[in-house]
Amino acid sequence: MRSLLILALLSASALAQSKPHVKSTILAQRPYMGWSSWSFLRGKPTEEKVKAQVDALFAAKLPELGYRYINLDAGWSDGYDNHGVPKTNLTVFPSGMDGFGQYLHSRGLLFGIYLNPGIDPKLYEANPVIDGTTAHIHDITDTTQPGSTHKGSYKIDFTKPASRAYVNSIVQQFARWKVDFVKLDFVGPGGGNLPADNREELRVWHAAIRRSGRPIWLELSNWLSIDQADLWRATSNGWRIENDVECYPCGRSTDPAIKGNLTTWSKVSERFADIRPWIRYAGPGTNGAAGGWNDFDSLELGNGDKDGITPAERQSMFLLWAISCAPLYLGTDLTHMDPADLTLISNRDLIAINQAGIPATPLDIQSLRKQIQQAWITINPDGSAILSLFNLGPDTATLKFNWREIDALRNTHFAEHPPKLTDLITKSDVPTPPEEIDIALDSHASKVFRLTPTR
Repeated sequence: MRSLLILALLSASALAQSKPHVKSTILAQRPYMGWSSWSFLRGKPTEEKVKAQVDALFAAKLPELGYRYINLDAGWSDGYDNHGVPKTNLTVFPSGMDGFGQYLHSRGLLFGIYLNPGIDPKLYEANPVIDGTTAHIHDITDTTQPGSTHKGSYKIDFTKPASRAYVNSIVQQFARWKVDFVKLDFVGPGGGNLPADNREELRVWHAAIRRSGRPIWLELSNWLSIDQADLWRATSNGWRIENDVECYPCGRSTDPAIKGNLTTWSKVSERFADIRPWIRYAGPGTNGAAGGWNDFDSLELGNGDKDGITPAERQSMFLLWAISCAPLYLGTDLTHMDPADLTLISNRDLIAINQAGIPATPLDIQSLRKQIQQAWITINPDGSAILSLFNLGPDTATLKFNWREIDALRNTHFAEHPPKLTDLITKSDVPTPPEEIDIALDSHASKVFRLTPTR
């Protein structure tokens, strides 16, 4: 009897160890905030340069506002280890990813890393044995199909059992490094150079992260297909809805007026239209599930004229990101912070709107020219609302509509009881128009008001 009892206990212990670990932390209950290396450093981040950005982040007191993720984009890795797992480029990150992660955590920050899906041709050529298996990389690779929407990778064949072991080995390494965030780039179906299909890969990544026991935020890029929005939300915490926001021709330009600029107004403004069908997919998780958010790409704010957009356009950019509950992550050189930009990205009221996790929706009022002058609204649980006005046109324009039009679209009662208006940029109360909004905005300018019920 005693031997049977011992055998039963050993069996129960083995069974418990074989079960996948489940994350105890529910991720993405609000959009993430932080800084990403790509826009400023492109594919050449170094430990020294990123630490300088971290020091600047603290000098600007941004972590206390929620800017805590420090995300390394391309350039941190240098080939693969003897099991095909990406390894650190120790020339540029001498502390390794584990040491660099420890540094970020010691400062109360979170650690993000970057990876492409699929199999790199150099990895395929090396053909290492996958950790914990007798299979080689060749055994899980389909060289006839693209591994990502970017040229230069092969598809992982997930009909082969070792393919899951391979993804698990990568996630386990990231968990050992105590990574908090992974950006998978060039995921398909979606925009890009090639018609890749990474849907099964995403399911495997999601399962591997859960099994790892570490709460790792999974972000998908870039320009994902909305046809698969339910899958993106089920397997990740955020997804890019558009192409890169950076102005790549600006870096190559010989015109000193635009050379080195980070973005352009055309890159910013296209997101006003593109976000519309995605709005319903963003939100915090329910019933213990993780949440997920529409990603507009990085905020090119912080470097004044070198942002590439005017002060009015910078405000409109930050406002759209904030009210849409898009992740707020900066792509600029924080060591050259522009004071006016810092004031904008530090606006606690706009950050609070973003972190409340209720995406704004457009008010398609007949009296507005929908694509040029726009009004967006967020209805809060307490009955208050956020009204954001934008002039996307090239000339000064007047936005004019009455409270009844909002009431008809959003079941409010502002016509009967006009709300109190507070300008969230100037922090001042505004006389409430009894019947009609009538506001002039300069080209590409914006305003945002909190509407507080008066009854």
